[in-house]
Amino acid sequence: MTDLAPLSVAVPLLAAALLAFLHHLLPRRVFDLLAITAAAAAAALTLVLLAHVANGLSVYWFGGWHPRHGLAIGIDFAVEPIGAGLAAFVAILMVLALVYSYRVEDVQAPHYHVLMLTFMAGMVGFCLSGDLFNMFVFFELMSVSAVALVAYKVHEQAALEGGLNFAVINTIGAFLFLLGIGLIYAHTGALNLAQIGRVLANSPNDRVTVVAFTLLVAAFLVKAAVVPFHFWLDDAYAVALAPVCLLLAGAMSEMGLYGLARIWYGVFAPAFGGQEGVIRAVLVGGGLITAVWGAAMSLSEDHLKRMLAFLTISFVGIFLIGVGLLTADGLAGTAVYVLADGFAKASLFGCVGIVQHRLGQVGQRRLHGKARHLRATGALFLFGGLLAASLPPFGPFLGKSMIEDAAVKVGYGFAAPLIVLASALAGAAVLRAGARIFLGWGDVEEDRESSSSDEETESETTGSRDRTPAVMFVPTLLLVLAAAGIGVWFGFADLAGTAAHRFVDGVGYRAAVFGAPPPLATAHSSSPEWYDWLYSGGATVLALIVAAAGLWGRRIKAHAALAGAATIMRPLKALHTGRIGDYTAALALGVVVLGALFTITLR
Repeated sequence: MTDLAPLSVAVPLLAAALLAFLHHLLPRRVFDLLAITAAAAAAALTLVLLAHVANGLSVYWFGGWHPRHGLAIGIDFAVEPIGAGLAAFVAILMVLALVYSYRVEDVQAPHYHVLMLTFMAGMVGFCLSGDLFNMFVFFELMSVSAVALVAYKVHEQAALEGGLNFAVINTIGAFLFLLGIGLIYAHTGALNLAQIGRVLANSPNDRVTVVAFTLLVAAFLVKAAVVPFHFWLDDAYAVALAPVCLLLAGAMSEMGLYGLARIWYGVFAPAFGGQEGVIRAVLVGGGLITAVWGAAMSLSEDHLKRMLAFLTISFVGIFLIGVGLLTADGLAGTAVYVLADGFAKASLFGCVGIVQHRLGQVGQRRLHGKARHLRATGALFLFGGLLAASLPPFGPFLGKSMIEDAAVKVGYGFAAPLIVLASALAGAAVLRAGARIFLGWGDVEEDRESSSSDEETESETTGSRDRTPAVMFVPTLLLVLAAAGIGVWFGFADLAGTAAHRFVDGVGYRAAVFGAPPPLATAHSSSPEWYDWLYSGGATVLALIVAAAGLWGRRIKAHAALAGAATIMRPLKALHTGRIGDYTAALALGVVVLGALFTITLR
């Protein structure tokens, strides 16, 4: 079964090449069907891989170049449950996004389909790779495809600016990644993750290792859009096509966090094992700042895609907290949360795409009460807001409660209230927008924002605007059901717990890559405690209160609170200038701060 691993990457790449070759011979709809078929085949392959590695780890060596005398002389795919699960998640999202794309008129064959398939191939390859340099190759294949997809409407200035910001910041991140790879290769003479980990486990820690670790961590934080490396993300999401946003919001940033976890447990944990406390403090601190920052910014946005972009940033912060705890329990909670929230955010972007198709706008104030007739879409959107606020007992609630419990176990109980606050603010942003647009609730604000807040005022789709196409509504519905169902079946937490315990076993991973039997540890997650229900119930109630304050602030005499919030948000909004020079300066500052913290504290 391990032989299927390279096919999960080769199938979309070969399909992309075939579509590019046949672009003069086939009509657009045939391209759609062929792309969907290729993505579905890749999804099936990744699901088979996931089932196969449920009991451990399988390694595929390209060209049959197996290790000799403890040295990895070839390139491998090291397939384990977390990586295979993330690859399957990406492939499923791609299938739904391509179905959603069926009615998007801006799509031109074969360029769009080729880019989507190479985007998926890069993400799947990154999830499965056991070689540091090939992780870089696949990540850049993914990033280049994503940049082209973001700037796909090249005739629009906003798309060019969003794509340029995305390209420049992520290129700097790639440069940091490559520098880190060069240092670690010069230091260890290896690129295979398991072999690097073995070398570092048997050699004293030094400054070269610290600098390489800092560069790699910074690169992955740029990819994940963690504060202060996040400025490119809202500009990119605001201009991307709706089906592209489904993928960006559901999986793109999460890849950076997966890479961070992979290099920690597979490579650097032996070198810094006694200094986990320092690294945990830095990562959890960055996660808390990102979670609250993103949630607060989402409340300040009128543009629906920008609002959801900041929602993505907020939840990336919560995921970073789970990964940054450096425990199996935290990683298990993050795995559950990534899947549940990824499906939920993708469904919200699906709803926004439907609104844009039917009404031709994405600004909350301009859409006030205009979508009352879109009852089904409104129900899905409002339910998505409740999921964002971690409404029990659904998927985001389960993942959030697992992360909070993991934080308490390592003495980071103070993180739980801040996670609750971030979830509540993020949920409030969605609920307020949904109530305005689909129910017509709230005060009508005469002093509306400038047209720049509603950058897209044309539908992206073909056909009549009098109805919602099934190819748009059905994927959105399926995404909502998937987000909810993950929490309803609690056995998913046990699967994630077992996968996480195997993932963090760096010794077992390194041994399995070199031919030893894979680790077979199992874990059982406890059901959410009473206080988990209380936390999530409180977050949901707080989200409703904040949303109500945003809708009827004048009536309930919340002028002072709203004015205070506006004062706090003003400097944060001022930092999002849209100028690439400012964003590059913020990235440089972040790298310097991160480097200083690690250089001073890691010995």
